[in-house]
Parts: sequence; structure tokens; C-alpha cells
Amino acid sequence: MNDPGKNEQIANQAKELFDDSVERLDAAALSRLNQGRHQALAELRKTRPFAQWSRWVPATGLAAAAVVTVMVMRGPVVEGPGDAPVTASDFEMLLEEDGFEMFEDLEFYSLLDAVDSEPNGNVG
Repeated sequence: MNDPGKNEQIANQAKELFDDSVERLDAAALSRLNQGRHQALAELRKTRPFAQWSRWVPATGLAAAAVVTVMVMRGPVVEGPGDAPVTASDFEMLLEEDGFEMFEDLEFYSLLDAVDSEPNGNVG
């Protein structure tokens, strides 16, 4: 039913008709087409900065995830003798359902940390 030779013949006839109609366009129609093309290009230039920025969003997210992964896998960073190492269980504790309540009492926890770091327990 679908004869490849007939399909090619129809395609060639359509191309000839299209080319012929393009050659017969008057100057006014060509001018309108040209103006429309320039307007479309101007619209593309207006929206282009956002399109370029949005293309980098997934890459930025992956980079941030890689940095966090490296920091967690690298292990604790101990800066002084009184500092406790940060472990993965600390992050898990914060991610639990009532982990946000800890942020409300942050001053209390910092006071406890200061009391623990003082040899006599006196925080002035």
C-alpha cells in the first residue's frame, strides 16, 4: 500500500510547490516575514539569561551534594582539646521529627557545652 516511490514523488511535488510559492512572494510579504523573524529573535534574547541560569541549577545541586558527602565521609574535624567530634549520628538526630525542637533550645545546649568544658563547672 505504501509505495516508497510514490511517497518520494509526492514529497518532490510538495517541495516544488513550496519553492514556487516562496519565489512568488511580494516585497511586502517578505518584509513582514523578516520583521516577524526579528521580533522572535528579540523575544529569545529577553528570556535567555533565565534559561542559561536554570540550566546550571541541577549541576549546582549535584556539586553541593558532593561537597556535603565529602565533608561527612571525611570524618570529624577536631579543632581543640575541648571540642567534641561531629559524627553522622549527630546529623541523624537533627533530622528526626523532634530535631527542630533542639534548635529552639540552642542557648541551653551551648550553656551545657560550656559547663562541660570548664574544669570546675563554673561558667562566669
